[in-house]
Amino acid sequence: MIPLKDMTPRRSAPVMTLLLILVNSGVFFYQISLPARAADLLIDRYGLVPARIANALAGTHHVSYAQAVVPLLTSMFLHGGWLHIIGNMWFLWIFGANVEDRFGSFAYLVVYLICGIGSGISQVLFSWGSHIPSIGASGAISGVLAAYLVFFPGSRILTLIPLFVFFFTARIPAFVFILLWFMVQFMSGLGSLGAGANTGGVAWWAHVGGFLIGLIIALETRAAGRGRMPEYS
Repeated sequence: MIPLKDMTPRRSAPVMTLLLILVNSGVFFYQISLPARAADLLIDRYGLVPARIANALAGTHHVSYAQAVVPLLTSMFLHGGWLHIIGNMWFLWIFGANVEDRFGSFAYLVVYLICGIGSGISQVLFSWGSHIPSIGASGAISGVLAAYLVFFPGSRILTLIPLFVFFFTARIPAFVFILLWFMVQFMSGLGSLGAGANTGGVAWWAHVGGFLIGLIIALETRAAGRGRMPEYS
């Protein structure tokens, strides 16, 4: 299922969402402008490598805490290819604008970064000791989806649905779309556990961790009455 549009009107311009898309896109264009070797070194240095955190905590291999921890932030602005960046930025645009409207731009940015960093920690815990860099904004965007679920569960998402060789559109309730999405991430994460399991190159537990952090923050925000606007459906 591919989301095409959310049907909930917003009251303010999604300035921070657009800024995040521009920053992510700018970093990606910088990546692809580099020679292959330099691009690999960029990902190796600023991507999140679980083994570096393990080594830093153990005090081995001369890995500093900065080298291990800074990628928790920088890795969420790197992407592995055109499909990766386009998919992530599309989901951010579809779901982020109204979440920004509800939180306010600055709080939205803080929540985005917290979810991104938390998703990285989640991935590290479930791939402890791995030397494979994790990159991408999907953990942070997972948190945005969770906040959308809390604030706009009844909103309709115009969705493109493939059925064999046919395609059709449907207006699916947000809670159905997002819960189905989360179940795919969670079940795929379970399938990635165990020796020799194939993750398909996807950091499933980053998605799960970012989603759960975003869910908690949004639920606390709603309970405290700090949301800025009423829900539309």
